[in-house]
Amino acid sequence: MALVENSTELGVFRLLGLTGIPELRVSLFLMLALIYLSTLLGNLGMVTLILLDSRLHTAMYFFLSNLSLVDCIYSSTVTPKVMAGLLTGDQVISYGGCAAQMFFFLAFALVDCFLLAAMAYDRCVAVCKPLQYATMMTVSVCAHMVLGCYAWGVIESSIHTGLTFSLSFCRSNVIHHFFCDIPPMLALSCSPIHVNEVVLFILAAFNVSFALAVILTSYLFILIAILRMHSAEGRKKAFSTCASHLTAVTMFYGTVIFMYLQPSSSHSMDSDQMASLFYTTIVPMLNPIVYSLRNKEVNSALKKAIEKCKVLLST
Repeated sequence: MALVENSTELGVFRLLGLTGIPELRVSLFLMLALIYLSTLLGNLGMVTLILLDSRLHTAMYFFLSNLSLVDCIYSSTVTPKVMAGLLTGDQVISYGGCAAQMFFFLAFALVDCFLLAAMAYDRCVAVCKPLQYATMMTVSVCAHMVLGCYAWGVIESSIHTGLTFSLSFCRSNVIHHFFCDIPPMLALSCSPIHVNEVVLFILAAFNVSFALAVILTSYLFILIAILRMHSAEGRKKAFSTCASHLTAVTMFYGTVIFMYLQPSSSHSMDSDQMASLFYTTIVPMLNPIVYSLRNKEVNSALKKAIEKCKVLLST
């Protein structure tokens, strides 16, 4: 690894990428291309389905459409660049491009984090107070919750990106990762990074603890409400409504906690790459599958859309 006087003077960083073995690049490219295409088709398909079917114009599906849109965007900030590097062998990213990638990735990953909490609250109101659901989860309330998620994502991402790129990078211009994330960037700095580490840990701990507190409290009330139900069919429906969301929460928060709630000395670049690959590519692809498999309303809307397409194609 060649040391450079200051990578900021060169104006570029070099990403280490997913593999240094040329023979594996084509296979990895094809795998990522399939995953990314599935992510775009699944999530944009979900957004389109919700927009076109009036039966899905409810608070639950408003949150889900935003989650699908955000999954598309934050996956798109990373995956195309990784695919291009695998195809061409060019792993160089400009200083400005690296900062932009970090900003947009963090912003939309944070929006994803808080949208999952908002969806848990929505499910809590739906199960615990079904008669008041329409008056509590109005269009205005839902819009303000979603706007709050986006606003906090942009604010916190600005803090992390600003702190990271105010450092001097004089050890090397080689980032031991496949995209510009905070831990591998801090590892390149020759400036003191204590403030960055403390801010990262505090904000990550706040995000995870606040969002998980909302989620766990919501599900505690849901569980109490389910146990009070006398109808077996009602219990089954309530569990079915929440199962998809719980699966998505487990996948997302498991990797986020692993990545950001540990000191930099505990980071292993290989394990970090595996965790990052999971939540940047696999989780966004799985979310629409998870939400459609056990959701009768989505399946019904999908069948209706397919039938309309068949009619249009046959005319």
